[in-house]
Amino acid sequence: MADQLKNWFNQDYLNKLAVEIQSVYEPFQIENFVTSTMDETWDSLELKGRVNQITANMQKYLPKDYPAAISILDKVVAVHKSDFGIFFPTFVEMFGLDEKHWDISMDALALYTQYSSSEFAVRPFIINHEEKMMAQMYVWSKHENEHIRRLSSEGCRPALPWGQALAKYKKDPTPILPILEQLKADPSLYVRKSVANNLNDISKTHPDLVAKIAKQWYGKNEHTNWVVKHGCRSLLKKGNKDVLTIFGFTAAAAVSDFAINEVAVSIGGDVAFSFTISTAEEAKIRLEYGIDYVKANGKRNRKIFQISESTFPKNETKRYTKNHSLADLSTRKHYPGVHSITLIVNGEEKGTLDFDLI
Repeated sequence: MADQLKNWFNQDYLNKLAVEIQSVYEPFQIENFVTSTMDETWDSLELKGRVNQITANMQKYLPKDYPAAISILDKVVAVHKSDFGIFFPTFVEMFGLDEKHWDISMDALALYTQYSSSEFAVRPFIINHEEKMMAQMYVWSKHENEHIRRLSSEGCRPALPWGQALAKYKKDPTPILPILEQLKADPSLYVRKSVANNLNDISKTHPDLVAKIAKQWYGKNEHTNWVVKHGCRSLLKKGNKDVLTIFGFTAAAAVSDFAINEVAVSIGGDVAFSFTISTAEEAKIRLEYGIDYVKANGKRNRKIFQISESTFPKNETKRYTKNHSLADLSTRKHYPGVHSITLIVNGEEKGTLDFDLI
């Protein structure tokens, strides 16, 4: 994904960006901007490096006065509703951290996030001016615009993918909680997804805290119920008993005839397995399976996959057959060796079968 985005930033892209800037600021030097950006280091730069290089060269050909430069970028957004917004928040991050520019930078981040996202750009402000920035994030959590409300949650995720880590919030996420509390029943799914992802981040270092929050929130609002369920997805996969109990996945179920179709499968093929579930009483059942993959170093690593969640009537018996692809993906490469399939029912392992990947 990062490579695809990196390659999107080519000469045509930079020309379009420069033309939009020049349309509101005539002195902007299009050819010089493109040439200095795509210098001898360009091909070796990864995604973040290219974003920073583009932004630094924007600043080179804009007024050196920060408020004046921001005024020009604001006009670009107003005129073009630009999809080049990734560089505008980065401009604020790189050149607007000084507190003397605070109000200008905050207004700019709120504006630019509506056309791209300022989620990465706010993180240096949190790190360098934590109390002041988190107060601003809370104000944004009450904003009428869903993009700005989302920014208040997404920007302070402890482990935002591709973002600068907020190590302090991995240790103590307490400052984040008032924002999540404010947004837990937000009418926008876009915002609620961010709240859930923030909770899921927190659950990886503070599972007991998230289980406590989930218990307090669940059952009071349909929107909040969705946030809780999605925010607890990692804890559910780990079989956290407290979280399973919140959602009613506590009943016992009998497993029989757990079988695998082949004991040897080629990379690129499918492995199929089947099993039967029986319940004596009505029960909510969450079915999952784990694959213990062989890694490049020969060690194994488990990934959990969900089959279904459903309510079984009293004295119900149901047969399942599942196919699992072993084709290489951009996110997963397969290696030969003994793999395992483990059947998991309501967080409990109910049997393991091995197969050889060849």
